[in-house]
Amino acid sequence: MIGLFRPLALWFALLGGAVGAGLALLTVVSVVGRAVASTPVQGDVELVQMSVAICISLCLPWCQLHGGNIIVDFFTQRMSERASHALDGVGALLLALMCALLSARTVSGAFAVHGAGEQTMILGLPMWWAYGMLAPGLGLTAAIGLWQGVRGLRGLPLKVEA
Repeated sequence: MIGLFRPLALWFALLGGAVGAGLALLTVVSVVGRAVASTPVQGDVELVQMSVAICISLCLPWCQLHGGNIIVDFFTQRMSERASHALDGVGALLLALMCALLSARTVSGAFAVHGAGEQTMILGLPMWWAYGMLAPGLGLTAAIGLWQGVRGLRGLPLKVEA
């Protein structure tokens, strides 16, 4: 599975990084435009709000795959390695469940928002696409968490070095 998850998570993270870089550029252009010519980028706040969520959801799979989420090991540092891996596995399964639910709800939300024809206030962009773009990152994070959870319950480490 790592052979499938690693390249997918990498591409998601690269896309998330590109979105983040684009947002940084948009923000700089808007702030400079506001300061120099009193002409900010119209709808910059709308674009940043929607795109930051997308950026984060795209980077989550890479973070989960590489154990980048916070783990408090104060209570588990004296446990056996196998028991610690099992608890980490339970945590990964809980994360997988949460991300799967969030992914399903964002898809449902995208359909609801599309059906209602909701648009952003300034630019008039349809809002459904932002909801829909959250689902792939959350779904991949859920799949990685499930795989890691099974590994952990077998007493194996969640991260695989390759």
